Amino acid sequence: MIESSTHEPILECRDLCVSIGGQRVVDSLDLEVSAGQSIGILGPNGVGKTTLLLALAGVRGKDAGTVSLDGRDMARLPRREIARGLGMLTQNTRFAFDASALEVALSGRHPHIGTLGRESAADIDTARKALEDVGLDALAERSCRELSGGEQRRLALATVLAQDPAVMLLDEPTNHLDPARQVAILDRLWLRVHRQRRCQVIALHDVNLATCYCTDVLMLFGDGRWEYGPTSGMLTAERLSRLFECEIRAISDQRQTVFAVAGGAGNA
Repeated sequence: MIESSTHEPILECRDLCVSIGGQRVVDSLDLEVSAGQSIGILGPNGVGKTTLLLALAGVRGKDAGTVSLDGRDMARLPRREIARGLGMLTQNTRFAFDASALEVALSGRHPHIGTLGRESAADIDTARKALEDVGLDALAERSCRELSGGEQRRLALATVLAQDPAVMLLDEPTNHLDPARQVAILDRLWLRVHRQRRCQVIALHDVNLATCYCTDVLMLFGDGRWEYGPTSGMLTAERLSRLFECEIRAISDQRQTVFAVAGGAGNA
């Protein structure tokens, strides 16, 4: 059974309110993210999962509330200092300049390097290890623009891993990946959280991945309402049916419970 952490929070928000185009999508959210936690954000498309992650990262405005990193208000911290402790994988992968996969991954080390400093051998080793963790070590010298969509997605994640922040905000990290790669990536992230005592917040579409890789779940309904709690209590057929506004069934083989859409006319 997956258990939540009881340690002091690394990332915390209090009374956080966020809107999109005047529509309140998150209202008065209180959330603590501590070492050992992997929090999954679930909800239909357009409910504000990405917007919330951006607000937690301090790169998008909020209507009210505070976001703190290691007990300090992020609004008062320099971006470089924030980047040493918090990393974010955005939903869309874009590379502004042509560079090798290794050079892209190495850019994740920049928050830890002085303004006039250069990457050390240790920084290069960290970047290479990050590429290895996402299965791209054999493509280290290949241009980032010559990679497939799935490979580019993994490279973006490797850059965040090379950054080595205490907390990672991950927006659909398994997007464009086949099932085997999804499991491999989420396994790696899970080990990082639990062996290195880090934490992460992940926006997901696949409920069944959340059952395996999230200690806690935050459900967003798109009108400001939210529900939060341990995965075992949050992921039920009744709750998920209400969240996604369709009938969802729980199916168990006594080893694992999975959730499936009940279907409509095609099953009549």
